[in-house]
Amino acid sequence: GTSIIGILEVVESDFATGLAKEETQEDDAKASYDDITQENKVTKTMKDQDVKYKTAEVKSLAKAVADMSSDKETLSTELAAVNEYYAKLKDRCIAKPETYEERKARREAEINGLKEALRVLESETAFVQRGSKRVHMRGALEAR
Repeated sequence: GTSIIGILEVVESDFATGLAKEETQEDDAKASYDDITQENKVTKTMKDQDVKYKTAEVKSLAKAVADMSSDKETLSTELAAVNEYYAKLKDRCIAKPETYEERKARREAEINGLKEALRVLESETAFVQRGSKRVHMRGALEAR
């Protein structure tokens, strides 16, 4: 009978040691789980706040983009108007070289006009010179 009791005592001692070891491991695992759970809660809270701030930032940036797009459109319209006005001014203000044909036609018209004026003056002077007297400076008369 003593050997069975001795075996049972050894088994009880082994179970008590195993139980103590398991309880220690379980307590360690629970403490580790609690630590990780707490870290996860803090991390989740931080990430939720990040999402909240990033969402607000996205809305703010989207509004800024919309405003700037509108400003860009307005400025592009103004720039187009200024460029159009500049092109008109440039056409008026910058001298363009005449082609040879244009210069030749202008010169011929000028020469023809001068010839006509000379012809008219010669025909009128012929009538005027026959019976006129010229008045020179200081009222001196000269007969012709």
